[in-house]
Amino acid sequence: MKRLYYLTDTIDSTESISKDLHLLGITDWNLHVLSKDDDGLFRHHIHGANTLQRLDLIHSGEQGALIGVVIGLCIGVALMLGKPFGIALDLIAIGAIVALFTLFGTWVGGLSGLSHESYKIKRFHDDLDAGKYLIMVDFRKAREPDVVQLMENQHPEAQFAGKDTTWINPFKFAHEKVSH
Repeated sequence: MKRLYYLTDTIDSTESISKDLHLLGITDWNLHVLSKDDDGLFRHHIHGANTLQRLDLIHSGEQGALIGVVIGLCIGVALMLGKPFGIALDLIAIGAIVALFTLFGTWVGGLSGLSHESYKIKRFHDDLDAGKYLIMVDFRKAREPDVVQLMENQHPEAQFAGKDTTWINPFKFAHEKVSH
């Protein structure tokens, strides 16, 4: 799925955008708003971003898993070739070593991600600190013209802030800010 980012200055504008996107057929499942004002979002019945969208849990967990796989393979191959205990390890033992390191890497990466904001929203950190509202709209590619047209025609106060996918790429780090 694709994702468009928009920034607004007020909760009223955010609420109006949310209502119009719902009328367009964008459900709460595909509409998320990130703000310092979580209470305001709740009072205005605006779907806020969840923990997985706010924090880097999945992204860091994926990176940890990849590092764990590499370390597990290196240790497994070294143990298989070196036979340090005088016993030849079979593929099941090597697979268990790789799985153990992969799980450990995922766990450590996930814990690390709990203390960092998502790499996808890091570029909006200063705007969010300034009190702006980040609207994230997810949609299938065929719906993009409808969403863009709605935002341009009915909500010129919303600043286009970027375009991305919803896929979390473990090989990417913080994005650069995109202008319209």
